[in-house]
Amino acid sequence: MKMGIIGLGNMGAAMAHGLLDNNIETFLYDRSEEKRDAFKGNEVARVVDSEVDVVKGADAIILAVKPYVYEAVIEAIKDEVKDQIIISITSAFDIEKLEKSLPNKKLMMALPNTPAKILNSMTGICPGKNISEEEVKEIRKILSNFGETEIVEEKNIKIYEAVSGCMPAYVYMYIEAAADAAVSYGMQRDMAYRVISQAVAGSAKMVRESGIHPGELKDQVTTPAGTTIKGVKSLEKDGFRSAIINAVDSIMNK
Repeated sequence: MKMGIIGLGNMGAAMAHGLLDNNIETFLYDRSEEKRDAFKGNEVARVVDSEVDVVKGADAIILAVKPYVYEAVIEAIKDEVKDQIIISITSAFDIEKLEKSLPNKKLMMALPNTPAKILNSMTGICPGKNISEEEVKEIRKILSNFGETEIVEEKNIKIYEAVSGCMPAYVYMYIEAAADAAVSYGMQRDMAYRVISQAVAGSAKMVRESGIHPGELKDQVTTPAGTTIKGVKSLEKDGFRSAIINAVDSIMNK
């Protein structure tokens, strides 16, 4: 399957690198000549001169432009869309909105988060009604080139974004706060960031690979009268859990 990407900003460029690094032929377009030129030396990159050229060359096209540009891009390509799969990467332009402009076409949402920039995304995939299971499998395999994927029902897209798309920001806030505390007790900031970010990464990997409930993993660290349980007690007193739940609530209720 030949891929296409319209828009080579931070996310589009990251996705392009993930595909090209795995020798997937990819048609690329951005309004910026500078952004297009950055890919011209790649053997499997097909840098073209318009959005329409991407659609003509590719079997599946990722729309990696800003949400406010979607309507203009779809207007430009709609007459060339035949059997190609059109992929939105923003919930602001969901399957329902895509169908209004591209009725009876093969449509999909694929929602990566920002770690896609280092090929470590969590991408939620929501296929439209006209896409076959085999096509979903193939797209999922291709998108796994820049991270993990998960099939998400359209009714769960908003909560998916709240806990996956927004999660990096919450984690960065935790790392920054913990580093500030470490610095206040004399640790060098660069060391604090290294130590804390690895602790976070290792803890997440434990949840994914061990199959053990997060609460049980927490209990394994909190020995009686130890330092960790004192920190946990302080977090509970200050509403750590409720703050996270409230953050998700605020997104769901906006």
